[in-house]
Amino acid sequence: MSILELHRVSRARGTGEHAVQALSGVDLVVRPGEVVLVEGPSGSGKTTLLTVSAGLLSPDQGDVLLAGERVVTLSASRRRAHRARAVGFVFQHPNLLSALSARDNVLLGALIAGRERTAALAATHALFEELGISHLAHRRPNALSGGEEQRVAVARALVHGPALVLADEPTASLDSASGRAVGEALAQMAHTKGVGVVIATHDPRLRVFGTRRLWMEDGCLGAVVNRTD
Repeated sequence: MSILELHRVSRARGTGEHAVQALSGVDLVVRPGEVVLVEGPSGSGKTTLLTVSAGLLSPDQGDVLLAGERVVTLSASRRRAHRARAVGFVFQHPNLLSALSARDNVLLGALIAGRERTAALAATHALFEELGISHLAHRRPNALSGGEEQRVAVARALVHGPALVLADEPTASLDSASGRAVGEALAQMAHTKGVGVVIATHDPRLRVFGTRRLWMEDGCLGAVVNRTD
């Protein structure tokens, strides 16, 4: 059983003589409970890989299967609806709404994804307990540290029960302790909830949490074999 499958996916960035192959014949399968680390230099295609995986961009060639649906065959509206149900996102910056408490930021994410309010409140409470951030529930973002904000962002990504979480450099702006806490939170949710997690990262501190490490360079993706960098 797989959550995400990419088959020979290619995607160019730009057009004409300025086109760059952001993805070049990429194959990837992500299963429940996996934490897949995608490492590589800036500009190697990591972010494009995540956006194509989520159906935010269509591949020029190849096929994408996300939570049982062939994304490339869906209409724009069905693709948005499927993505809202199936995918949670964690970005480098948490982008929490400053006027809302931590709890309400997460609750809003659940409501936008279509969860009924009572169920959304219960899911929000449960995630704050599981992630050990219940004491942060009523604080606003300006009263949180960077690591605390990012753990709230992890809860927001998970509150609607997605099959897949895509994280783009989630620890890049964090100190060592905060980065480890975010890595632990993502790994914990993968292991306890069976969520598939794909993390695009430069951060070697996250390697301890990965079930697989992949290396991306010049749009090509492959397994890490005896890399020491």
